[in-house]
Amino acid sequence: MGDTVSGLLTLGVLVSLLVGVGLPLGSWIAATLTDTRHWRIERAIHRFVGVDTSAEQGWRSYATSVVAFSVAGIAVLFALIVAQTSLPLAQGTAGMHWHTALNTAVSFVTNTNWQSYAGELGAGPLVQTVGLTVQNFVSAAVGIAVAGALMRALARSEGTSIGNFWVDLTRVVVRVLLPGAFIGAVLLLLGGVIQNLRAPMTITSIDGVDQVIRGGLVASQEAIKELGTNGGGYFNANSAHPFENPTPLTNLLEVFLLLVIPFALTRTFGILVGDRRQGWALAAFAGVLWLGSVTLATWAEVSASSAPTGSMEGKEVRLGLWSSTIFAASTTGTSTGAVNSMHESYSPLGGGVLLGNMLLGEISPGGVGSGLYGIVIVAVLSVFVAGLMVGRTPEYLGKTIGRPEITAAALYTLLMPVLVLGFTGASLVLDGATGQMSASGPHGLSEVLYAYASAANNNGSAFAGLSADIPWFNLTLALCMLLGRFLPMLLVLRLAGLLVEQRKRPETAGTMPTHTPLFVGLLLGIALILAGLTFFPALALGPLAEALA
Repeated sequence: MGDTVSGLLTLGVLVSLLVGVGLPLGSWIAATLTDTRHWRIERAIHRFVGVDTSAEQGWRSYATSVVAFSVAGIAVLFALIVAQTSLPLAQGTAGMHWHTALNTAVSFVTNTNWQSYAGELGAGPLVQTVGLTVQNFVSAAVGIAVAGALMRALARSEGTSIGNFWVDLTRVVVRVLLPGAFIGAVLLLLGGVIQNLRAPMTITSIDGVDQVIRGGLVASQEAIKELGTNGGGYFNANSAHPFENPTPLTNLLEVFLLLVIPFALTRTFGILVGDRRQGWALAAFAGVLWLGSVTLATWAEVSASSAPTGSMEGKEVRLGLWSSTIFAASTTGTSTGAVNSMHESYSPLGGGVLLGNMLLGEISPGGVGSGLYGIVIVAVLSVFVAGLMVGRTPEYLGKTIGRPEITAAALYTLLMPVLVLGFTGASLVLDGATGQMSASGPHGLSEVLYAYASAANNNGSAFAGLSADIPWFNLTLALCMLLGRFLPMLLVLRLAGLLVEQRKRPETAGTMPTHTPLFVGLLLGIALILAGLTFFPALALGPLAEALA
């Protein structure tokens, strides 16, 4: 009973914080994306990289910039990881195989932060800070920039430009992510998260075993890993490690950080399209999915054991069950991938809820930027279906959803299932891949399905029973991350290019309202039906079969 009351209070405080901070933050992001003036530091950065801030880009140029910037980031980060044992601050780091290094470089540039290595052993302080933390900032900014381009396209009438990627990238980092991460890091430091460059210390534990204790610049990386919905961890235990997440209070702060920008972006959407009710509708859609997943995951874990505390297997005693399930549902619903409990150890239904969050397409509320444009894709599909039902030309916010627009949205929707199911099926017929599974039968299927769902949705969490540090998994998961990140972005930018060219139509008596509870219900129905029709067979053979057994 005490844990239930504590959990409900935690949820209440969390929702209050999200509303209290998310509203002004959403307004600030809107101002950031629409400001016509440049700060002095931004002008200096633009001059250094040679950006013409007065020139806006069409969707093709914007997309080219996104891809070129990200490819360069992968190359630089890969070189840094490979060379780290010869660089300063190696601190005895073992380094990585080339395929692990490539997987890691792709992972952090795509905002996935999948880790096939032990955090404190595979990457030294230099790589962690100069390489991984920097990518935590810029990969998150890329997602927000693309979402901003789509919002501009919906707001503008009869044009060809959707903004300037380099300006958007710089502003989001300087005005949103850096200040937010600084505040988050200070609060985490006050909560007991470490921030140092001490050399590793060897201590003898009470059972006589020597143990190496490593330090690091953890608070600064922890703040942006959550705020940018990156995931990963300085230590192998991730946010279950007491140096990363020492108390229930820091746990609450970390959950807040990973949710605040995705929910705030719905307010940004309402402001940029000129109708704040539209933002409230998208926030309600994401909020229902998030709260539903929290409720189902918590119920599953409470019901999985007759103990008063519920099932505590794989969970930290200092955090408790509710704090674990709230974190787990939030991290799988936001493409974050940070974990404070072992998802592998959840009950079949509890683990199935976490897997289902990702198979929805990370829209509850999704990652920074990617969640917002994923929800808009669902809205486009919903108005198209509604238009077919009533025999009217579908429109969304005054823009006609014709054949080119629905083609881009449909391809976006189909891409992730093809990657997840295709690579899962291939892995299950390869002896070398199945040998890395810690379980067989339904749970083994869940391990592999979870891995590719995590990679294709740029999440990064894992059923850690799968030993993924082999060439097959490292390379195929890296390919899933690349295709799962950039092909959807290209389709979103293509959709933005189509929409920005249209003149906005005025509302008429026949216009379908897209801000009402009825429309939110339609969005929920479309999202759940699409995921159900696509993935129910795989879920039935995995977590559902395991639960029934």
